[in-house]
Amino acid sequence: MNKQQFWELIAAARDQAIVPHESEVVAREATSLLADRPVEEIVAAEHVLWDLMVESYSNPLWAAAYIANGGCSDDGFDYFRGWLIAQGREVFERAVTDPDALAELPIVRAAAAGRVDLEGEDMLGIAWNAHITATGDQLPAGPPTIRYSQLDPAWAFDFSDSDEMARRLPRLAALYLE
Repeated sequence: MNKQQFWELIAAARDQAIVPHESEVVAREATSLLADRPVEEIVAAEHVLWDLMVESYSNPLWAAAYIANGGCSDDGFDYFRGWLIAQGREVFERAVTDPDALAELPIVRAAAAGRVDLEGEDMLGIAWNAHITATGDQLPAGPPTIRYSQLDPAWAFDFSDSDEMARRLPRLAALYLE
């Protein structure tokens, strides 16, 4: 499974999901669809998933998660990126490029109004769960090695500084910090 096929899987899962903006529902559908594929594809999907996690590992996106979720630990950032993957390729790629653009999404606006966190921990286990469903066994040889690049030092400031966050992510700050 390559990146394009992975995104097609997520799109299909979203199409089947009763509530396609809820990451746990998308994760359940993606797991089910993936479990019907050859074992090699399930294993490859795990690698693609973590490649996307690496691709989305940036300070600006972490700052966006911090604003949206009222704080964001290391694990919280992983879960936020799981949620982001569940939203589909277009949303993911736009947010990676311009995290402040998340403020334009109706689901983010609704989450801000309801003070609902944007997290999708279940998405991180779709290949793991699909492999167990398909084979009865855990994924072989553990998770792939993840090598995150260095975070941008220009964003090395205290994310609880609401003035700086408003300057750097004005649309998200307007939704969450005012």
